[in-house]
Amino acid sequence: MNRLAGSSSPYLRQHAANPVDWYPWGEEALARARDEDKPLFVSIGYAACHWCHVMAHESFEDPEIGQALDRSFVSVKVDREERPDVDAVYMAAVQSMTGSGGWPMSVFCTPDGRPFFAGTYFPPTDRHGMPSFRRILEAVAISWSERREDVEAQADALARALEHEARAVDRLGATARPDHPVPDSDVLVAGMVRALADRFDSVWGGFGPAPKFPRPTLVELCLREVLRSDDRRALTMATTTLDAMAAGGMYDHLEGGFARYSTDERWLVPHFEKMLTDQALLARCYLHAWQVTGSADYLQVVRETIDFVCDALRAPTGGFCASLDADAAGAEGSHATWTPDEVRDALAVAGITDPHAFASVCEWYGVSERGDFDGRAVLHRPLGAPLERPPLIEEARRALVAARRRRPQPARDDKVLTEWNAMFVAVLAEAAAVCQQPSWAAHAESAAAHLFAHNRRSDGRWLRTAGSDVPAFAADHAWLVESCTRLAELTGRSVWIARGEEIAERMLDVFWDDEAGGLFTTGHDAERLVVRPKDVYDAAVPSANAIGAYALARIAALTGSSRCASAAERIVEFVAPVLDTQPLAVADIVSPVALLDAGAQVVVAGDRPDLLAALRRHWLPDAVIAWGEPTASGLWTGRAPGAAYVCRHFSCEAPAHDVETLESQLLHLQRGAPR
Repeated sequence: MNRLAGSSSPYLRQHAANPVDWYPWGEEALARARDEDKPLFVSIGYAACHWCHVMAHESFEDPEIGQALDRSFVSVKVDREERPDVDAVYMAAVQSMTGSGGWPMSVFCTPDGRPFFAGTYFPPTDRHGMPSFRRILEAVAISWSERREDVEAQADALARALEHEARAVDRLGATARPDHPVPDSDVLVAGMVRALADRFDSVWGGFGPAPKFPRPTLVELCLREVLRSDDRRALTMATTTLDAMAAGGMYDHLEGGFARYSTDERWLVPHFEKMLTDQALLARCYLHAWQVTGSADYLQVVRETIDFVCDALRAPTGGFCASLDADAAGAEGSHATWTPDEVRDALAVAGITDPHAFASVCEWYGVSERGDFDGRAVLHRPLGAPLERPPLIEEARRALVAARRRRPQPARDDKVLTEWNAMFVAVLAEAAAVCQQPSWAAHAESAAAHLFAHNRRSDGRWLRTAGSDVPAFAADHAWLVESCTRLAELTGRSVWIARGEEIAERMLDVFWDDEAGGLFTTGHDAERLVVRPKDVYDAAVPSANAIGAYALARIAALTGSSRCASAAERIVEFVAPVLDTQPLAVADIVSPVALLDAGAQVVVAGDRPDLLAALRRHWLPDAVIAWGEPTASGLWTGRAPGAAYVCRHFSCEAPAHDVETLESQLLHLQRGAPR
């Protein structure tokens, strides 16, 4: 019997018809494994994962493999996006055993969940030096039945190693002095930018070889240094990377938005899945780059990326879906690549038959008979060429979009994840304020309302995703706090400040480590795994502790909460020893460090839309903005209507009654003020 058909996870539902007796992760599966004395086979992936689909088709749809799994194992399917805690534990096991990781993840465990053998993708037959999945199943089953002591010893050793690794940062934090000072943010950023310069690809941008993953935080470090010191090298690293990503095929030149990563150094051929998190963080990065440089191309990327999400990823019931698949009709990228004949046909359907127009379109988008990916063209622009489309190209773009939508479409993962939605709401609210886009503001408030209505239990406990019973994690709460502060800055409504402070307090109640400091991934009320992870190192998204510290620092700056401020400082102190040895591995901690170090609060009192508009034109990474409805915060004490006040730690400069005065104060703020 298959138990996945009613799951809240589309990834699990994709496996509901497999000839495998799958269980979702939970006590039922572990209890059966204990009762029948069988090892667990834990298969972890996600809906948009290309190689997950490949292994599913090759192995999990095979009746003989299904019989082998059911005979010797209790099989468990895990959606890594819905259960990042389970994923983190077993990814650490895979990396420990193999030296690398990825998805699909294949882990064999004792009935109590201790891993003893692990890998990623296994082919259906022996090839390229990889053993077949059938051979793996047979070997593990024999080891379990005939060499149990060895298996148990391996599981014990690996469990100890995982616990040791999970507590590594705790041990580093314990070596720090109790009065460990917050690192100087200017020195920290300058050092990180120097380290990035050693890794920088001066031709194609980015900070390392192919495959290239976008790391918006690293680009924003460069932009911070530009604001602080007008560093031309930092500006070049930022703009070269942003220009190359936007020109390459990783950016969708027809419908907007970014694919997950580039398989080559040129950002040309992507892995075609589109994740909500990438759209959020890259849109935010390009928004800040536009504020710093004024580049029209960057603003175009922001608009098209946000509009893509609001169109293609908006869930019918509200909120935003998690991703679009890399595959369509069983072929990766088939929905998004072109041949010259397909371009000609699409234009003809739209009434564009001039041969010169066809040639211009192919030249604009780099379409050739040779192609870039399996003989098909990935649409792109030459590096350094403008993105703004002339009328003919815009007309052609609409024709190509229409033709593309007539093709088989990639599947959409319709999970409304709390963390990912709160992340996009935060970015959407910031962009709506900066770009003065009422429709984006409406989408941001609507999505936030959906989260508050559908992603909480009746007792107020936040859930990981709508429709599930998985309790939310630390990262969910941290991004919720961040989204509330951004909505407050967008709307001027005090209710968002109150909600943000309430969630921050709950986050500290449920996730705080009273002994070592920092936030555990899972709450005190969550099930116990092999180890209790603590997310410190950044990956595709900021670590839970980095965004947690930043959100706590921001809500403290707006409310004066000493508990939130102290917790933010404690997280920074906890992570600080890692900054000495692996600074770029925890680069997202820079934001809370800088906000705590030299952050500012800007209050616009009374009805002064001109001052608010002037304020929003600037990227102020280390400032919070208060306007609209006053709160009980000391920020509002003695604020006469009709002026803006630039403050640090609730101590304010002379009021700015006009835009010119405010601009002068903001320039001083961006360049860094005496501490």
